[in-house]
Amino acid sequence: MVELYDDERLDYLLHEEIRIIQSPSVFAFSLDAVLLAKFAYMPIQKGLIVDLCTGNGVIPLLLSMRTKGKIIGVEIQERLCDMAKRSVKYNGLEKQIEIIHGDIKDAPKQLGYSKYDVVTCNPPYFPTISKEEMNKNVHLAIARHEIYCTLEDVVRVSSQLLKQGGKAAFVHRPGRLLDIITLMREYRLEPKRLRFVYPKAGKEANTILIEGIKDGNPDLKILPPLIVYNDDNEYTDEVKQLLYGIIPS
Repeated sequence: MVELYDDERLDYLLHEEIRIIQSPSVFAFSLDAVLLAKFAYMPIQKGLIVDLCTGNGVIPLLLSMRTKGKIIGVEIQERLCDMAKRSVKYNGLEKQIEIIHGDIKDAPKQLGYSKYDVVTCNPPYFPTISKEEMNKNVHLAIARHEIYCTLEDVVRVSSQLLKQGGKAAFVHRPGRLLDIITLMREYRLEPKRLRFVYPKAGKEANTILIEGIKDGNPDLKILPPLIVYNDDNEYTDEVKQLLYGIIPS
């Protein structure tokens, strides 16, 4: 059994036989995290993977279904870190997943430089906010805004952690695409795959998925667009397959 606090609940993690601790007032994972976990390259049998800004551990839990490699999640918020650790324990994944409470900027020194095969990150998307706004819900503010880490921190730390040829995968907003590509190249992460995510056909993209290789050769591939909702406001077949394992007939 797992101990639940306050308004926490134990949810099934999509179609996987995994449960995750969620709290609407503290943290609940979004579609962005799922898309990143499905998009990122994963070594199947072995490897070392780090998930930065891991939140309640949703990405490490999803990645554990795709790889037998060691996965480390790094989260600065103690409450979220505790939620992630309890979810890992509930699912019996302590031997594969380790959750660390700490600042991602300290991760290379703490975990080791240039030794990881993959780094993933669903970072805060928005600029910092006022203390008054932050006090409304500190947990959500830290998760959404660049209070403890910036986009540059995320890219720099990812590069420091990765071995040569290692891969970094990020999810972010299209408005930061040029910043992301500029920073990735500055820190030796050559962009290799890019996918735009659209809420509906005919709408502007609202999410990007991008993957780079440390010291890779220039050759960026633009993948087919991912449409989230159809005209009936239901998930498209591709998203249903990503989320629930439903294969369209």
